[in-house]
Amino acid sequence: MNNLDRDIYHKSVLVKEVLEYVSPQPNKLYVDVTFGGGGHTRAILEKEPRCKVIAIDWDKNALEKNGAVLQEEFPGRLTLIWGNFAQLIKLLKKENITSVDGILADFGTSQYQITNLPGFSVYKEAFLDMRMSNSHHQTTAADVINRASQKQLEEIFFNLGEERNSKKIASFIVENRRYKKIETVGQLIDIIERAFPSDYKKKSKIHPATRVFQALRIYVNDELENINSFLVATLGVLNPNGRLVCISFHSLEDRLVKQFLKNHKSSFEILTKRVVTASLNEIQINPSSRSAKLRAAKLYSKNENID
Repeated sequence: MNNLDRDIYHKSVLVKEVLEYVSPQPNKLYVDVTFGGGGHTRAILEKEPRCKVIAIDWDKNALEKNGAVLQEEFPGRLTLIWGNFAQLIKLLKKENITSVDGILADFGTSQYQITNLPGFSVYKEAFLDMRMSNSHHQTTAADVINRASQKQLEEIFFNLGEERNSKKIASFIVENRRYKKIETVGQLIDIIERAFPSDYKKKSKIHPATRVFQALRIYVNDELENINSFLVATLGVLNPNGRLVCISFHSLEDRLVKQFLKNHKSSFEILTKRVVTASLNEIQINPSSRSAKLRAAKLYSKNENID
């Protein structure tokens, strides 16, 4: 796979900043729990030729499309693991690994997933699936849309999508599903658009269904719960002075990371006093980086812990 193909899969953001805060060192072991297109993993392996990386992803396509190439390029230095980063400790134990020197997580959804997985894009007709991994989740977005109560739909759209019009959208969905099951992207978008004023598209920069689709994707894949489980797991596998670097793409994710570090200030030294964002130059080259937010911390060594 060439560089262009990897960029189409997912163009890695904040690579320079990731290297600064991961700070790869000789003979150390690092984990990239969201391998994706492999951009961050490649950068770490190139930056420090004597370190090793374990790459985890629950999307088999990511590992198959990008992993083998990097293993050939960096022989003996890259281990690939298929799995959900919420199970970090369990996944590492299968490889007889109990501790690592740095952990990187990029919570962004890849362009490949948005384009190719059914139901992810508001611009592509497909079944309302939205599962990132069929093996890890059974419930589809269509199941949620057709089975959840109106109140539950309101809460999902408002809490996970920050959709202000959640009540009316939920009402329209419940009314329409009485007559016909809602199973496709087109059906759902038609309902959502009717819940907004006719001039909404002219005034808004985003598609009227964007926030609802975001909320459904987060709900179906248990994304916030997975992030919480992952963050807690890092405490159990990071070596003293080990680095944790997290990249978020919307406020709900970033809030979880910020709160976790705040709640564990006796364990972590926060390295990013202010959230790190992309430079204007990077945003021009890669517009998707404009919403990326990076936070980093270092686990205290035992004699540095603050009670």
